[in-house]
Amino acid sequence: MPSPATLFDLGARTALVTGAARGLGRAIAQGLAAHGARVWLGGRDEAALQAVAETIGPNARPLPFDVTDHAATSAAITRVLAEGSRLDIVVNTVGQRRREPLQALPAQALREMLETNLVAAWHLCREASEPMRRQGHGRLINITSIAGPLARAGDAAYTTSKGGLEAMTRALAAELGPHGITVNAIAPGYFATETNAAMVDDPGVADWLQRRTSIGRWGRPEEIAAAAVFLASDAASYVTGQVVAVDGGYLAHF
Repeated sequence: MPSPATLFDLGARTALVTGAARGLGRAIAQGLAAHGARVWLGGRDEAALQAVAETIGPNARPLPFDVTDHAATSAAITRVLAEGSRLDIVVNTVGQRRREPLQALPAQALREMLETNLVAAWHLCREASEPMRRQGHGRLINITSIAGPLARAGDAAYTTSKGGLEAMTRALAAELGPHGITVNAIAPGYFATETNAAMVDDPGVADWLQRRTSIGRWGRPEEIAAAAVFLASDAASYVTGQVVAVDGGYLAHF
């Protein structure tokens, strides 16, 4: 049993964070590395990943690949294992969003969003779970959204994909728990990331968030990292199949 002082120590762990070049993925990678994990930074932009790695320091390495390319994903897992023999933590942060009314969104667009938001995470979890089974330990963390349990008009495809990711999290938790692998999700609310830059600069959105959330402001990317560190650590060894909302009270605020 780890002592309270070492519950959040990830010094013996190796992590892979996808979407690590910016936004929430970058913040999560920084948080895991700050607690001692060796972090592989997944993403498509090698130069951006290298820049993040240099910011984090020697505990981070770029690992360029496209999560929707299943062969590339499998090769990435193989490389991580070849250069360190372990893979303890995987965080799926890659996501795609296309807001359009039902009649304007073709089925192919839904398929593409499901491929990025759900199928890619499925494949990465499946590939990563094999070495985790062999070592008897693993942490799979999926980044969903408050759009999983909630919905709004004109966003059906995204809500469908994130709701599916929540369901997948529960299903994998049930299957992989006996092998020492926990599977959880984090549902972010409104975060001030590069993707949301236009809304962040809109005073009307800031005013709406002040009224709509309990804390009354945009979330900062670094505020997502603590949840990921917790779920990746020994402190969460008895937590699985859960969705942790980091949303400033959006889901709780009536």
